[in-house]
Amino acid sequence: MTRRAPRSRPAALLAVALLAMLLATADAQAQRGVEIRLPTRAALASEGPLVRVVGVLDERDLRDLLDHGFPIRLHYRAELWTVAGWFNDLRGSWEWDVVIRQNAMARSYEVARLVGDEVTPLGEFSQLAAAVQAAERPYRVPLLPPRGRRSYWNMVVDVETLSMSDLDEVERWLRGELRPAVRGRRNPGTAVGRGLKTLATRLLGGETRHYEVRSETFRP
Repeated sequence: MTRRAPRSRPAALLAVALLAMLLATADAQAQRGVEIRLPTRAALASEGPLVRVVGVLDERDLRDLLDHGFPIRLHYRAELWTVAGWFNDLRGSWEWDVVIRQNAMARSYEVARLVGDEVTPLGEFSQLAAAVQAAERPYRVPLLPPRGRRSYWNMVVDVETLSMSDLDEVERWLRGELRPAVRGRRNPGTAVGRGLKTLATRLLGGETRHYEVRSETFRP
């Protein structure tokens, strides 16, 4: 009978360390995404949910893009659904954007929220961590569910470097014209420039991140 050689202590310690790293990575991935915080049951009919992203801007390539002058946009879409037999009904939706960019001249980061035509500055920060914290600040959706109906929220968030979508709009945003940057209006005369900078963004590792989460069903 052949006996298996006992595992050496260094090898066993290495295996434990690798397992701990894998568990930590899995836990970090599980925590990254979108959070929907429903009001208390007493306030469900008078307050919308609080929505925020958690950890989605922690990825190194996104931060590298910010430091190379590429603004990042978080596009939110909140959908209010009611449960109705075989088919659920979409009762309303609300969309907004949060944009974060580096101001190279001032050596700072600027964050703004855009809802329709309204722009709300969220601050200018010397440290990226503080800017990310502002960009992840909770936002209350101004939609109310119908009383007595079983309802739920579906939340979709897309994170992208704006220059991948349309470079011309990015350049307008950098000049302070925020509205075209999120409306997707294109100048056909800049197609070549958009293509070149889009390619540069992809070479730097930029891509769209998509997150989606559904709340629990509730009855206000």
